[in-house]
Amino acid sequence: MPVDEYLNQRMRDALGAHVGISEKKMMGGLCFFLNGNMLCGARRHQDGIGRFMFRVGKANQATALRDPDAQEVIHGTRKLGGFVRVDAHDCDVAAIRRWLHLCLVHAAALPAKT
Repeated sequence: MPVDEYLNQRMRDALGAHVGISEKKMMGGLCFFLNGNMLCGARRHQDGIGRFMFRVGKANQATALRDPDAQEVIHGTRKLGGFVRVDAHDCDVAAIRRWLHLCLVHAAALPAKT
């Protein structure tokens, strides 16, 4: 699965004003971090659909999953607690910013990793 640069750029644009953001290729795509803590990711899946993954935290997951566009993240056979995924076509700029707000609040509460 190739990394989808269009999806990555959409995420970079939404995160552009934030300090402490880094990127790392993993989980079949590109993940974004705040001070070493994972925030989100983007990739095009084998079915051809581009998806964003958001780390909202376990405390926010049930609320996040009430959004009709959000689904649980399953990596291999394992459910990833605290993560939701949203198809890229369901994420306009405003939606990405709303999801990232949850991610940034969660990550900012965690100790920085080096």
